[in-house]
Amino acid sequence: MSSLDVETKRKLREMGATPLLEAIQTQDEQLVLGLGFEERIRIIVDEAHSAFTHSKVDGLIRRAGLRYPTADLRRIDLVEERGLDRGVISQLATCSFIERSHNVVFQGFTGSGKSYLGCALAKQACLHRIRAHYIRMPDLAEAWHLARDKPQGQMKFLRKYSAFTLLVIDEWLLDPPDESMRSMLLELLERRYDTTSTVFCTQYAKKDWHQRLGGGVHADAIMDRIVHNTIWIDTGTHNMREHTATK
Repeated sequence: MSSLDVETKRKLREMGATPLLEAIQTQDEQLVLGLGFEERIRIIVDEAHSAFTHSKVDGLIRRAGLRYPTADLRRIDLVEERGLDRGVISQLATCSFIERSHNVVFQGFTGSGKSYLGCALAKQACLHRIRAHYIRMPDLAEAWHLARDKPQGQMKFLRKYSAFTLLVIDEWLLDPPDESMRSMLLELLERRYDTTSTVFCTQYAKKDWHQRLGGGVHADAIMDRIVHNTIWIDTGTHNMREHTATK
């Protein structure tokens, strides 16, 4: 079965069945000797599907734009010392919160590992074949301001960032948003509300958000679309950059 003619190979590639072709070509004739046709087909399909899945996951991770592409929820240092609940982290790793369209907030001191946790959670979503994206709030603001100068730019921007099943916004409220950003955030979070999940990584406690959002009705409305159905996680006071540097 592994000896295919040139035309058959061409047709498989043309149909986008390259993983299947590669599985056929790499099948060891000695290992499958004596197996029936159906069993050999099952093995080929299993190998092709595995390769396809890995390729899809790798693509999702690559396109997610993670600040820490190697971040892993299974390799979080000093879990208990930082006050992190291992049970909560394990539950997040199932990505069930995404199925329920819940949000997550990682809040803690500078260097406490918020960005790493956000990237690890986005990567975990990719492993579950969920479309995720990571962006720093300053970069989100820059992208918004650039979009305003393009035809249909604002609508395309909102469609793009509302479409991610999981969106990680790092450095949330690092700089207080201006009026244009507040309007955008309200519209974006309204579109994402109760249909997708957003992760916020911030050094500011919830009590400080309203003021940094400028107060008033915009701040009320933005917070109303975040604070409900949200998992709040304090990342502690350990400076994980110092910890990593001394390992």
